[in-house]
Amino acid sequence: MKSRPIPDWSGQRLAALLAVLVLLRPPIAAQRARAELPPEIRQRFNETLQRSYQELFAEAARLEFSPSHIAAMRRILEDLQSSCTRQYRNRTQELERQLRSAQEELKRVTNRIDDTERKQRHCQIQNLRAVSSQARVLAEHAIPVAFENKKAKLELVEKWPGELQRIKAEIAAGTHHGRRWGDVKDIGFRELVPGQENDVKDGQEAVRQMKLAGLMPPEVDNQAVRQYVVSLAQRIAKHSDLRVPLNITVLNSKEINAFALPGGFLFIQRGLLEAVENESQLAGVIAHEIAHVTGRHGHKLMRKATISSIIYQAAQIAAIILTGGAASIGTYYALQYGFYGLGLVLSLDMLGVSREFELEADQLGVQYAWNAGYDPAGFIKFFDKMATTEGYVNGVSWFRTHPPFYQRMVETQREILFLPPKEGLIENSPEFDRMKAELKKVTEEAEKEEKDRPSLLAPVQGCPAPEKIEYKPGQPIETLCPAP
Repeated sequence: MKSRPIPDWSGQRLAALLAVLVLLRPPIAAQRARAELPPEIRQRFNETLQRSYQELFAEAARLEFSPSHIAAMRRILEDLQSSCTRQYRNRTQELERQLRSAQEELKRVTNRIDDTERKQRHCQIQNLRAVSSQARVLAEHAIPVAFENKKAKLELVEKWPGELQRIKAEIAAGTHHGRRWGDVKDIGFRELVPGQENDVKDGQEAVRQMKLAGLMPPEVDNQAVRQYVVSLAQRIAKHSDLRVPLNITVLNSKEINAFALPGGFLFIQRGLLEAVENESQLAGVIAHEIAHVTGRHGHKLMRKATISSIIYQAAQIAAIILTGGAASIGTYYALQYGFYGLGLVLSLDMLGVSREFELEADQLGVQYAWNAGYDPAGFIKFFDKMATTEGYVNGVSWFRTHPPFYQRMVETQREILFLPPKEGLIENSPEFDRMKAELKKVTEEAEKEEKDRPSLLAPVQGCPAPEKIEYKPGQPIETLCPAP
C-alpha cells in the first residue's frame, strides 16, 4: 500500500520553524523610554546588568545613573519581558496546534500506513512535544526569571547606596544586635522554634512514603563523594541550632537542588554538586537547608497538608507528565535530563512555603556557614550563578515562590555585613577538589546509563533530535529575544 507523504520535521525544516520569532510592536511608553535613554547610557546599563551581585554591591555607589535613566531602563526591561514572553507563548500555541494536527492525522491514517511511515509520524509527534514543552518552559519560567534578575540588579544600582549607609549607621550605633536572631555569638545555645525533636517521625514517614511511591531517585554509589558531603554537612550542623541528628542522602539526579524534610533529613542532589564552583557555595546551600529544619518550616507546612496529601500531589504531577503534558519547568527538565523520580516536588519551596520561610532560611543559613568558618558570600555567588546562566533551568527550586531577587540578595548581604569579622573564612579546600574529581566519574556513568535508558519524553529511538531553543550560558537574554 502506498504511504502518504508526511511533513519533514527534521533538519532544516525544524530549525527554520524554531528560528521564527514573532516580533511585536513595542508599546508607546517603551518607545518613549528608548528615546529618553541615549545609546551610550543604554550600553552602560547593558554592561552593568551583566555583572554579578557581588560586583554591584561593591560598585553601585560609583555608577552614577540618574533617576530618570533608571526609570527609563526599567520600562525598557518590562517591555522586553512582556514582548519576549508573548513571543514564546505564541510559539507554544502554534507548536501545540501542529501537535494536535499531527496526532489527529495519525489517528485518521493509522490503519493505512506501514511501519516505516508510522515511525516517521511518531518521531514527528515526539519532536513536536519536545519543542512545544521547551517553548512553554521559556515563556513560563526562563524568560521571567532572567528579566526579574535584571530588574533586581537595576533596583540594586538604584537603592543599594542608600541602603548601605543605613546599614553602616546601624552598625555604628550597635542597633543591629537587636535584629531578629541577632545573637549570633550564641548559635548552638539558643532555641529558635521549640520542638525540633517532634518532627523526626514526620520526616521518617515522608521518606518512607516517597520511596513507596517511587519518588526517590537512587543514591550516588561513590563512597568518596558521599563521605565528603556528609562530612561537610555535619560540620555545618555542629555550628548551627540543629537539635536532631542530621541524616544526609546524596541522590543521583541532575536536578540542581537540595531539600530538607522535617526532623533533619537532608537530600543533596548530584546536579548541585556539579553546579557549585567551590566549597563555600556548597556550604551556603547546605546551611540554608539546615535552616529550614531549625526553623521547623516543614512542620509548619505539614500543619496545612498531610504527608499523604503531599504524596498524592506528587503522583498527580507525575500523571500529568506521563500523559504528555509537562506541567512545570522542574518536572519537564527533571525528566528531560534523566531524573529518576519526582522527589523534587517535596522540596519545601515547591510546595508553596511562604516567602518569610525563605528569608528566614537565608538569614540563618548565612549565620551557620559563617559560624562553621566559611565565607558566607558563597551563598550569594551561587544564587547569582543560578539566576544568570542556563543552570537555573535545572534548579527550579531556587526561584519558584521565592522572595523577589532584590529583597533576597539585599537581606543576605545585610546579614553578612552585620556578622562580626572573622579571620580565615574558607572559600575552597583540597577536599572539595578531590570530590569534584570523583564526581566526574559518577556523572560520566550516569550519562552513559541515561543515554541507553528509554526516555519518557523520547520513547522512539533513532529520531532526529529537535533543535534546542534556549539561549546558551552567559549570553544576555537579548540574544533570545532581540529588542523590537
